[in-house]
Amino acid sequence: MNALAATNRNFRLASRLLGLDSKLEKSLLIPFREIKVECTIPKDDGTLATYVGFRIQHDNARGPMKGGIRYHPEVEPDEVNALAQLMTWKTAVADIPYGGAKGGIGCNPRDLSKSELERLTRVFTQKIHDLIGIHTDVPAPDMGTNAQTMAWILDEYSKFHGHSPAVVTGKPIDLGGSLGREAATGRGVVYATEALLAEYGKSIKGMTFGIQGFGNVGSWASRLIHEKGGKVIAVSDITGALKNPNGIDIPELLKHKEATGSLKSFNGGDSMDPNELLVHECDVLIPCALGGVLNRENAADVKAKFIIEAANHPTDPEADEILSKKGVIILPDIYANAGGVTVSYFEWVQNIQGFMWDEEKVNQELKKYMTKAFHNIKNMCQSHDCNLRMGAFTLGVNRVARATILRGWEA
Repeated sequence: MNALAATNRNFRLASRLLGLDSKLEKSLLIPFREIKVECTIPKDDGTLATYVGFRIQHDNARGPMKGGIRYHPEVEPDEVNALAQLMTWKTAVADIPYGGAKGGIGCNPRDLSKSELERLTRVFTQKIHDLIGIHTDVPAPDMGTNAQTMAWILDEYSKFHGHSPAVVTGKPIDLGGSLGREAATGRGVVYATEALLAEYGKSIKGMTFGIQGFGNVGSWASRLIHEKGGKVIAVSDITGALKNPNGIDIPELLKHKEATGSLKSFNGGDSMDPNELLVHECDVLIPCALGGVLNRENAADVKAKFIIEAANHPTDPEADEILSKKGVIILPDIYANAGGVTVSYFEWVQNIQGFMWDEEKVNQELKKYMTKAFHNIKNMCQSHDCNLRMGAFTLGVNRVARATILRGWEA
């Protein structure tokens, strides 16, 4: 099942549990605005190339819309729509005053030079500058984009609207980016894991972890788990997979990856089949890579007791059912990976105030938000007698529905 179908399904189940009016339910699903623009740029060789850019602005009942911009060959409206909708519920679960949006350009950033990427980003910004803004829609980096992309958007937007650092988040520190932003999603995953384990009288120390994906989120989560005394016994990424039943030395692995760009030939662990990682013997499994990796083919073989969804939509609904029957506790993506957008919110707040925080304050506030959100989810689980995924969805959908009703949506 694709991300849009799964998100819609979870939304409908949540709205049934909440007893939402069918007209309100329909209204909450329909995006506020869908933008499609053609971006034509001169390539370095003098030829012209055209790319299609999208921005889906889903909901602004609780505040400005917020969401990433991805540069990827397969960017298409349905997927962007699902991710924009998911952002609406995610920001509501984290209780930050935003709605959801998502955007992207259908291109392969690896095939473009840095100057071509800059021209493309500036043309895209020119086309949408009057539809984004500090109090309207605040973009952020996503797949294929980074702090540099945000710097170009900020510069281009500021030509039209004056210096506006709060128009994007995930910027370089020198342009008003927040300390702690790079580690935020991974750190949020760790705080979420701590909150969940505490419910079962456990802590990270002494538990074993399997981590799929060793990019930004996976590497930060691994590093922080290692620091807290957790044993990361298996990791994988697109270059390969490693296992070590005594725990992998994560700082050494990070140095090795930095030096070689790969997990291969690291002498602190044995190589394994990357597909085996998901069913490897461990206490906690953290998928940090792609969607749909846990499905009906492999769900029955999962040995972990807890799954923390650091990736977006890593568990298919069919796998969800199989795992629930086995008694596996799943912490849903809509909450588990909300650390990134929460620190993006802190960055926006700092830019608006013109007053920057130190890293310790950023991390303290993040821990506070992640822990509070977990307890709010648990309360919804008790009220509606449901699992953590539905607890998170009912929490998010209920907050957006309440804001929508209070604003007078039928007028």
